[in-house]
Amino acid sequence: MAQKKYLIAKLTSCLREDKIQLWKPPYTNEKKEAGEEMKALVQKYSSKLNINENDTENMLEEIRCKAIERGTGNENFKVTGIARLDIYLPRRKSRKIPLETNLFVTGKELRSQIAQKHALKEDAIKIIINKKQLDLGKTLADQGVTHNAKVMVLQLEQSDEETKRKVQEEELQCKKEKEINDKMQRTKKGLEILAEREEYLDPDSVPYLDIANQTGRSIEIPPQAKKALVLAMGYHEKGRALMKKKEYEIALPYLLDADKHFCECSTELLNTVDNYAVLQLDIVWCYFRLEQLDCLDDAEKKLSTAQRCFQRCYGENHERLIDIKGSYGREKVLFLRLYLLQGIGHYHSGREKEAAEYIQKASRLYEELSIDPDKVYRLSLLGFSEQEARLALRACQGNVEHAANLITNRREEKAQIRREERAKRRQRLEDINTLKSMGYSERAAQVALRNTHGNLDQAFQYILDNPELLLEDDDDDDPVAMDQLQVSQESIDQLMYMGFSRESAEQALKVFKGNIHLASQTLAHYGGVLPASLQLSPEGSSPSEESASSKDSPTESAGSSSSPTDEDMETDAVNEILEDIPEHEEDYLDLTLEEEEQIIHEYLSYIQVPQH
Repeated sequence: MAQKKYLIAKLTSCLREDKIQLWKPPYTNEKKEAGEEMKALVQKYSSKLNINENDTENMLEEIRCKAIERGTGNENFKVTGIARLDIYLPRRKSRKIPLETNLFVTGKELRSQIAQKHALKEDAIKIIINKKQLDLGKTLADQGVTHNAKVMVLQLEQSDEETKRKVQEEELQCKKEKEINDKMQRTKKGLEILAEREEYLDPDSVPYLDIANQTGRSIEIPPQAKKALVLAMGYHEKGRALMKKKEYEIALPYLLDADKHFCECSTELLNTVDNYAVLQLDIVWCYFRLEQLDCLDDAEKKLSTAQRCFQRCYGENHERLIDIKGSYGREKVLFLRLYLLQGIGHYHSGREKEAAEYIQKASRLYEELSIDPDKVYRLSLLGFSEQEARLALRACQGNVEHAANLITNRREEKAQIRREERAKRRQRLEDINTLKSMGYSERAAQVALRNTHGNLDQAFQYILDNPELLLEDDDDDDPVAMDQLQVSQESIDQLMYMGFSRESAEQALKVFKGNIHLASQTLAHYGGVLPASLQLSPEGSSPSEESASSKDSPTESAGSSSSPTDEDMETDAVNEILEDIPEHEEDYLDLTLEEEEQIIHEYLSYIQVPQH
């Protein structure tokens, strides 16, 4: 299959160079049949490309028929508005099949057409167009689908074994589809909860996600940017977990969601971590393993993006990696996969010389990175995991003693970072409790400390300068209208004794629900009169009602509820995310290279290796 695609690409390139248009005379007659000149063309290219004449004739005829079909489709689209879509079906001999439709049908209608025409279960397929999942509720035109668009169909079985049986009952299939969709919804909800959680939280009691650089230390990121990055990395990890199980059909939508969220991050931020580059590799790899690279028009662009991102992140000659980690042996597996995919792309485009160059580069890296199982075993006897052993041996060029020292040192470094992070979170918790003891809510304390970079004195001033924070309340289960709140005469007298007017004293006590400490601090800070945002309205409703109602806590905005059932569902969603996040921060570098070895050998057999 790959060889035929290569030869067709070579023939197409020759036709383009010779400015030959097969759909026009003398190569196509009025009846759209092959013209007499085709025989001479077959002999010419058979000799030039060293292909037997029969194969050359068949491939040229295939190119000619497709060109005519495309031209007819273009004319038809201009006249009738009926678009031609190229449908790429999963694991079929003739995967690319044309389908005619107008662009004003909905995604659901298109899915129904495809399912009926190709005997697929409608609820068991997902459709990818322009690297996005098709929205079933919108029209094709609204989603930017155009004439001659490539439509990739994913079949959502959970294993190859189940796919081969093809005897599953309708109920079972619907159940699986529901499970997959529910799982994606739980993933989204769990990631949103984790993205909104505060950095002061203790991970031993409340799990949350942190962003670290290549040394393992946390990176300071603005809250909104952090949310986008957490969502992107979370979807990516979910996709990678599925790729490890070879469930590429289910993994791809997660990877495309990750790509969407990465695009919301700043370029400066993406240059700090290599995740975006790795994601581009994973997306192209997924398309390749699904045998649907033709559907990814910008595969070459994605690989170039990955290469540039690696260069900015690691340094032009990996100098940043060497400076940070002491070597770059572990990251070489990423370049192996990059070169391999670039070589495959060149081969499928008919560029044999470039294909040979990149696939040989990948082959040389494979030889360099292959691990002796005996060395992994020797390190395991010292108490190290196979993953630690593989990563360290690649970093140390196979030296067992150096690898053991590297693992030990890295374990100590990670333990020290964890101690420092725990101390930082412990201090933040203490500062929050200090502000709470002064009468401020936990939420107000969190916001103030975040905006003052943890400075307790400045946080105290920040709360006073932002009166809307004074309305934050950790216990709003039984709200009472402020004008109906009864405040004691004794409390009013205490504030009047401090020099405040009766009216201001009573109003402040109602706003702060009888808390004399908060009332006196606020009145003193604002010269004896509550600021406008805290004053009771004439009707007696709560101050800044709209503002207060919109200040939902992060957990609430992520969909929390007081219902125990909802809380249990959220816990399950979070735990499901955490299960897919690997313990080792370099898990993405721990490739066994078994798949890569097989693919390298396959494509080396296709190309003519130049003699030196």
